[in-house]
Amino acid sequence: MKVAFVGKGGSGKTTLSALFARHLAASARTVVAIDADINQHLAVALGMSEDQAFLLPALGEHLPEIKEYLRGTNPLISSAAAMVKTTPAGRGSRLLRPAGDDPIHQRFARPAGAVTLLATGAFTEDDLGVACYHSKVGAVELYLNHLVDQSDEYVVVDMTAGADSFASGLFTRFDLTFIVAEPTRKGVSVYRQYRDYAAEHAVPLAVVGNKITDPEDIDFLRRHVGDDLLVCLEHSPYVRAQEQGRHAPLTELEDTNRAALDRLHAAVDARPQDWQHFQAQAVAFHLKNAAAWANESTGEDLAQQIDPGFAHGPGTLQALSSS
Repeated sequence: MKVAFVGKGGSGKTTLSALFARHLAASARTVVAIDADINQHLAVALGMSEDQAFLLPALGEHLPEIKEYLRGTNPLISSAAAMVKTTPAGRGSRLLRPAGDDPIHQRFARPAGAVTLLATGAFTEDDLGVACYHSKVGAVELYLNHLVDQSDEYVVVDMTAGADSFASGLFTRFDLTFIVAEPTRKGVSVYRQYRDYAAEHAVPLAVVGNKITDPEDIDFLRRHVGDDLLVCLEHSPYVRAQEQGRHAPLTELEDTNRAALDRLHAAVDARPQDWQHFQAQAVAFHLKNAAAWANESTGEDLAQQIDPGFAHGPGTLQALSSS
């Protein structure tokens, strides 16, 4: 299952991304966490030191190599240079498994405890004024477009803050999106934006209340988000200690907050995967991007990259493995 955490800056989405990834991994599941935020803090939240986080290889700095591998022998893609962030998989494309034995995971993935971590890379000084962070995040979109996740395999993505998540089709790549909201007016503002965009594209979402201190906080969130409020996490001394660099086993997290993580896990597992819809969304956003800018940028008609005979999902992956 593919899961995203979104929210305004400071809402706690990175902390919750890390807690949830660790919670899943504690059950001996395959868990890949991806830092797709412009501020790269997920590695440290997962327990890495600042020095270890600094040394993480950046997906966003190696797009040509990633594209070259993923296109495989797909005859509809003329070259890696003709691939863009929305290019969908087709026959001949290389498909990925979470934390699989492939060059992308071997080169870019690093262990963070029991979690496998990938990072887009930070927005550097060289990028200022000349680059868009969404070009880096494009590596994550390509990764997810070519990923086949199965039972007990999870990908948890810490998205960039606010409505910036909608600058590409990346927001449609998830089985469930958790909107992290504090019990304030600003805290629920991103929820309203995300709810409206998500409704247009059949993106399933749920709200996670965070930094709750009393029942009035829950009442406030319930008034503003209604039935989309799935669960709330209380203000956490455990999280505060973690943010201060004092990491402890997840078993020491407060009982109420561990129960909240159980609720999130149950909600994710209850979502059915619809691979036909997943591929249709990828195609729709690819056509949209092709018409808006990508055809002109590459000098090709990128609609020709779409393979109408390709069926995404475990069946295709199994057939490729057998062959």
